Amino acid sequence: MRRFSVFAILTIMILILSACGPAATTAPAATPVPQVVKETVVVQGPTAVVKETVVVTAEAPKVAADAIAMNGAGATFPFPLYSRWFYDYAFVDPSVKFNYQSIGSGGGIKQITAKTVDFGASDAILNDAQYQAAPGIQMLPTVAGAVVPVYNVKELNGIKDGIVLDGSTLADLFLGKIKKWNDPAIVKLNSALTVTLPAKDIVVVHRSDGSGTSFIFTDYLSSVNAEWKTKVGTNTSVQWPAGLGGKGNEGVAGTVSQNDGAMGYVELAYANQNKMATVQMVNAAGTTVKAAGASTQKAMSDFSDMPDKLARSIVNAPGKDSWPIAGYTYLLVYTDQQDCAKAQKLVAFIAWALKDGTKSATDLDYVPLPDSVRTKVLDKVSTIICQGKPLAK
Repeated sequence: MRRFSVFAILTIMILILSACGPAATTAPAATPVPQVVKETVVVQGPTAVVKETVVVTAEAPKVAADAIAMNGAGATFPFPLYSRWFYDYAFVDPSVKFNYQSIGSGGGIKQITAKTVDFGASDAILNDAQYQAAPGIQMLPTVAGAVVPVYNVKELNGIKDGIVLDGSTLADLFLGKIKKWNDPAIVKLNSALTVTLPAKDIVVVHRSDGSGTSFIFTDYLSSVNAEWKTKVGTNTSVQWPAGLGGKGNEGVAGTVSQNDGAMGYVELAYANQNKMATVQMVNAAGTTVKAAGASTQKAMSDFSDMPDKLARSIVNAPGKDSWPIAGYTYLLVYTDQQDCAKAQKLVAFIAWALKDGTKSATDLDYVPLPDSVRTKVLDKVSTIICQGKPLAK
């Protein structure tokens, strides 16, 4: 069966799921969605308009008029997958309707801390202060994914596997120390190229919002470059030494696409769906690797242990075939829920996603949890209570 286009999924989701913020606990009647045979999808991002012709056949789920509205907010990193999951789950349980705001991990953490949403989403690992501000919060990994450097250089169009960088060079580039595409450090790593690297300015593009993708990216740069670790560090928002800002993965992708000479970083699904040129990385073992499901899975397997908090970094993995800029993405939920009807729906959805949503994850370039991690997550989900009491079976 043909893979859904991310843009097709998002178009369907716009029609069947309201993108509202926290609202009432019951949802209005669902709007019928006809079959889509062929259409051009136009997505207006913060900095770009992307057009793609897609062919899909998708019936609309018949969401109940009195469906429970489950509101969430957070990471853009898993938004393509979560949109697909919410759409598919409407066929499984039409009595619940998911509304998700893709506003970045920083915003998701703030909203779940304030309890203005039913669940948050983040690619960033909560720090001690964030745990203290949200007593009883639990991180639940859902999938892993790759953050990949992307570039737009006219002279390099058509290179089959993309240019090669290592961690130190990538950090110097984002520090603003490497300013030209023909810098000797880049030339040395790409001696096998049959085209000449141009004497063109590098336009650095980074996230302007609080971002889990930035957390993973800066976590990697901190692990491979002492100057980056000291001057910039790891966080969802940092003081970027150079470059332009874009909101969300889609904003960075759009800004890179619009600027010849640009270099940015996005989640792999966004790079693939926008047909962007991606960088190959020299990993910790000295191997040149491409971002892909297989190389991300290798990175996960290099860190087989999962602490009780169910959150850990997997950047700069030591394996020879491992993608170095990888990370988990997490749902953020409270272990003691206050709305018992919503709690039951949320627990049921998470269990379904981790068991039955794995194919969609793979189709969209994410990596399902290994069995050992999934078992730990499901065990933790089974302990969620409501108002101090076990959930009704």
